[in-house]
Amino acid sequence: MEVLCGSKGTNVCPSGGVGVYNPGYWGMNIERRKGYKVSLHIRSSDAVSLTISLTSSDGLHKLASRTITGGKKQFTNWTKIQFRLYSSQNNTNSRLQITTTKTGVVWLDQVSVMPSDTYMGHGFRKDLASMLANLKPQFLKFPGGNYAMGQYLRNAFHWGETVGPWEERPGHVNDAWGYWTDDGLGFFEFLQLAEDLGASPVWVVNDGASINEEVPTAIIASLVKDVVDGIEFARGGVNTTWGSVRAAMGHPQPFKLDYVSIGNQECWMLYYRGNYQKFYSAIKAAYPDINIISSCDKSTISASNPADLYDVHVYASSANMFSRTSMFDNTPRSGPKAIVSEYAVTGNDAGKGTLVAALAEAAFLVGLEKNSDVVEMASCAPLFVNDNDRKWSPDAIVFNSWQHYGCPNYWMLHFFKDSSGATFHPTTMQVSNYDQMVASAITWQSPKDKSTYLKIKVVNFGSKAVDLNITVTGLESGIKSSGSKKTVLTSGAPLDENSFEQPEKVAPVLSPVADAKQQMGVSVSPYSLTSFDLLLEPSKHSAI
Repeated sequence: MEVLCGSKGTNVCPSGGVGVYNPGYWGMNIERRKGYKVSLHIRSSDAVSLTISLTSSDGLHKLASRTITGGKKQFTNWTKIQFRLYSSQNNTNSRLQITTTKTGVVWLDQVSVMPSDTYMGHGFRKDLASMLANLKPQFLKFPGGNYAMGQYLRNAFHWGETVGPWEERPGHVNDAWGYWTDDGLGFFEFLQLAEDLGASPVWVVNDGASINEEVPTAIIASLVKDVVDGIEFARGGVNTTWGSVRAAMGHPQPFKLDYVSIGNQECWMLYYRGNYQKFYSAIKAAYPDINIISSCDKSTISASNPADLYDVHVYASSANMFSRTSMFDNTPRSGPKAIVSEYAVTGNDAGKGTLVAALAEAAFLVGLEKNSDVVEMASCAPLFVNDNDRKWSPDAIVFNSWQHYGCPNYWMLHFFKDSSGATFHPTTMQVSNYDQMVASAITWQSPKDKSTYLKIKVVNFGSKAVDLNITVTGLESGIKSSGSKKTVLTSGAPLDENSFEQPEKVAPVLSPVADAKQQMGVSVSPYSLTSFDLLLEPSKHSAI
C-alpha cells in the first residue's frame, strides 16, 4: 500500500484516511457485542499508523476499530499482529478496512477476520455446522471430488500444503469450481470437523489424476509416498515426522482415519488401475487396517485387484432416482460393499431443491436400507452452497453471510438419521394399481431415554392420497397405545422449494399418533414422506 498523501503539507489525506478494504465473501455478518479475531502481517521501513476497522459496506459507518502504530524500525521485518474487535452494532453486509493518514509504503499479508465464537472453537460457522451435526452424520467425505483432482494437477488439493500455520500455507486456485482458496480449510480442519461431528473421516486422495492430466504408473511413487505421509499426519504418533506436525497444531492424539478413497470416479482413465495397485499396496503395507475404496465397480474387483469398498455415484432425474430404489436388489451378497458417496436428483424438476427431488432421493435411500448388507455408506452431494456463487443445484444447505436454510432433501435426511445401527425389518406393500410407493421399517433406540421405536417410513411419489392398513407381526415387544408420533414431509405442490424468505416452506411436521397398535389404518398424503415412530413396550429382558 503506497500512501502518497499525509497528515500535513500540500497533499493532505482525507479526514478518514486512505487505504484498502475487503468485504469477504459478499459481505461479512458482524453482530453487536460479539468478538472478532483480526490477524495480519505488516512490514514497512517507514513509521506506521494503521487503523483497522469493521465498517458498513460503503465504509461510512464504523462498527469497531483499532489503530496500530510503530516507529521506523518496528516493522522492518514481517510482524504478526493479532487482536479482537467488538462491534457496537449489527451489520450483515460489512467489510474490513485498513486506512492511514501517514505517507509511506506498507506491506500487508495474510489479513484475516474471523468470529471468536465458532463451532467447538475450531473455526466453522456455528449455524452451519450445527445443521450438519443435527443430521447425526456417520462419516464425512473430503475434500471433495473434482476439488481433489483439479482441472490440472498444479491446482489439485495437495494435503501437505494445507497443514501447519495458516500463514505458511500457499493456497491454490480451485480451478474445478472457479475461485481462489487460501487453504485455511485444510486437511487438519477437515479431520477436526469429522471428529467434532463424531463422524468417520473418509479421505479422497489425489492419485495422480486431474480432470485433464494423468501421471503414468512408472513415475507415481512420489505421490504414493505423499499419501502414506498424509495418513501418518492423521494417525502417527507425536514422535513421527508428520505426527509431530499434527501435534504442533494442537492435536497430539491421532485422528481416527479408517477410510481412504483412491481417486474420484477415475476407473475409465488410462493409468488408474496401475496407479491404484501402487497406492493399495503401499497403504496396506503401512496401515493394514485402513479401508481402501476403489473407483472401479464391483465387477472389476478380485484377488489381483482388491478393494475393501467400491465407490458409486448416482445422478439422475427424479423419476429415474425413484426407480433406483431396487438398484442393489440383485447385487451379489459377497465381496466388498458399496459406498454411494455421491447421489442427487438433477435436471428440470430438481430446481434449486424441490420436494419431488427429495422424495425421489428418499425412495433411493429406502432401497439402500433394504440392501444395507451390500451398501456400507451413502452421502448426498453437494452438501453446502453459497447462494451468491451457485455453480451447482440442488444442494442440501444454502447459506449467505448471515442466513441459511435446508432444502427439502436436507429435511428428508432427518428421516434416516436414526438408521445407522438400527435393526432392519422386512416389509410388504400391497396397493392396487399404484406403483408410486415404497416403504421400509427399522427398530431404533432413542439415545435420550433408551426407548425403542418401530419406525415405518412410507414414500408416496405420486399424486394420489392412499389409505393404508399397517400390520405389524413378529416383534418381541408390543406397541404402546401412547407415546408414538407421525412425521410428514410434504407441501402444496411437488416443485415447491425453500428459500431465505420461506426457509421451512417444505419441512417436517410432527404430530402424535393416537391409539397406536399393531393393526391400524393410516392415510398417506400425495407427494409425501411419512414416518410412523411407534413406541414399543419395554423388553422383558431389558435392564432396569
